Amino acid sequence: MRLTLPLAVPTQLVRYRRALIVVLHVILIPLAYFGAFAIRFDFRVPATEMPRWAATLPYLLVVRLLVFERYGLFRGYWRHVGLRDLVDLGMATTLSTALFAAALFVTGWPVGMPRSVFLLDWLCIVFLSGGLRFAARAFREGQLPMQASRGGRRTLLIGAGEAAEMLLRQVLHDGRDAISVVGLVDDKADTHGRSIHGVPVLGGTSDLERLVHEHRIQLIVIAIRSATSEQMRRIVHRCTATGTEFKIIPSLQALLDGRAGIGQLREVEIEDLLGREPVHLDLAQVRSDLEGRSVLITGAGGSIGSELARQIARFRPARLVLLERAESPLYFVHLEVSQASAQVEVVPVIANITNAERLDEVFRTYRPEYVFHAAAYKHVPLMEDSVIEAAWNNIVGTLRVAQRAVLHRVGKFVLISTDKAVNPTSMMGVTKRIAERIVLELPSLRGRTDFRVVRFGNVLGSDGSVVPLFKRQLAAGGPITVTHPDVQRYFMTIPEAVELVLTAAALPAAAGRISILEMGSPVRIVDLAEQLIRLSGLEPYKDVQIVFTGLRPGEKLNEELVAAGEKSIPTSAEKVRLVERNGGSAANVAVALHHLIDALSAGRTADLMRAVAALAPEYVPDRAPRHSPPLGVRRPLILPVPAPSARVTPVSA
Repeated sequence: MRLTLPLAVPTQLVRYRRALIVVLHVILIPLAYFGAFAIRFDFRVPATEMPRWAATLPYLLVVRLLVFERYGLFRGYWRHVGLRDLVDLGMATTLSTALFAAALFVTGWPVGMPRSVFLLDWLCIVFLSGGLRFAARAFREGQLPMQASRGGRRTLLIGAGEAAEMLLRQVLHDGRDAISVVGLVDDKADTHGRSIHGVPVLGGTSDLERLVHEHRIQLIVIAIRSATSEQMRRIVHRCTATGTEFKIIPSLQALLDGRAGIGQLREVEIEDLLGREPVHLDLAQVRSDLEGRSVLITGAGGSIGSELARQIARFRPARLVLLERAESPLYFVHLEVSQASAQVEVVPVIANITNAERLDEVFRTYRPEYVFHAAAYKHVPLMEDSVIEAAWNNIVGTLRVAQRAVLHRVGKFVLISTDKAVNPTSMMGVTKRIAERIVLELPSLRGRTDFRVVRFGNVLGSDGSVVPLFKRQLAAGGPITVTHPDVQRYFMTIPEAVELVLTAAALPAAAGRISILEMGSPVRIVDLAEQLIRLSGLEPYKDVQIVFTGLRPGEKLNEELVAAGEKSIPTSAEKVRLVERNGGSAANVAVALHHLIDALSAGRTADLMRAVAALAPEYVPDRAPRHSPPLGVRRPLILPVPAPSARVTPVSA
């Protein structure tokens, strides 16, 4: 049984902490110096040595106090003392000892002064001053033998690496007694029997059920950053089998962004089970690209657009213009980014990308130097039923934003594309493929603007992702609906996708080309559904049914990132590749685009589909799309790009 140590610093003394530390060292320094003499003479100091000790002590006291003050040893918080503080103490002691010896030499070396006293004094002051600091930390963390043990939920940590060590330190520093770590679990046999900060490694994950029962565990925390998808699924399965609540530490990205602390545990999400290799990117080029510039993001209220805003704000652009036509998403992303990045001018703009006059006003007012075009219709089945609206927004909207970028001398334009643009079978996919051709091949857009395309697959947690749908179905008690048992998709988390987009946007070799992001291995949607059910503590097909509904209009079983006439080549950036095409005629893009706009303006769906097929011959629709009437469709201009004030006659096809 441990006893409570009745020791607490009165509140009124806390304000005098620094003065108290100085006084304490005024006592410790003579004590350590006398200890050096005592050790030198086997703790029987001759009477003849005491005058030497008293005569030289003032020199040592002055020099050591000045050097300790210079190294900041009187300013630190002892409850947070660590290795760095010990190094500073050693350096300060070494320097002060050298200066002390120099002062004695200059003033006349005392006759018979033992030289070993200098080394012994160094050891004594490091032992006393350092020991006192670590004793204060040990008391603060509840590690002293006579101090009462902490409360909190009895917890097992899975992992005995750096993440677990950081969490243990956080728990020991935290006075709120949220959790009490009983032991660690790690599958590496060489860690068994060892301890971290006094907490033992009790065994491997195969022993989890036994350890939970033996130690009356109330919470399991997964503290591993480098686990593969298979390892994470196995760990989650074993945690689920114990019937005990389990959580996970925040991701490294969340820690770096400041969105979470190491001690802020969260529920295990489906993203954690995908097990994608962590991406280590050199963002120095991204910073030089964006810092101090005016940046415009279209579709800023969407999943990708809002994450672009968050991450770009980290690089301190001079101005960040958030363009969105949906007012509520725009309001919330503007509120979030402006509060998190007070040093950046964040401007919310309500606008439709198909409104040329409004776009001219925005570009003229805010003079963007960098444009990220993320605005698009992305829902595949809905666009099959609204082909004219899909073409109007994704094709004509891209054309008009790109035209304004050239007209207003934007330095760089980045189109956010999709894997559905490769060998498209849907209206959404083919409109994005045509948008790619517009920004890379349309002759009227050639000039000083650097146009480039970034193509990637599905992102987990986005507005159109299956994961939010599955969660809603699960909350309703099921069933979970999956289109086909063999359907697969590439998945990436939103922050990772945007980080790679920014890297590709800054890559010099990607100018005027399509970049693709390495998406890892495709994931079966039914596996995703099963894992999500298990994370909820339920059993697939027993507690919650999975129903297969058949592929929806425009959907494919498998998505691709590279078409038959393309090949990908590596770049200097990790997980970013470039697409090399076998060629293709850019001369016909303007003509075919005229035909497409004629069909849009007249609302002729059949003519629209013929124009689409001319611009994307690889497009193979899986069914005849339904008619969607044009609402407010106005004919845009392709050639030439007019000045805002000029009166221009439309160019016919």
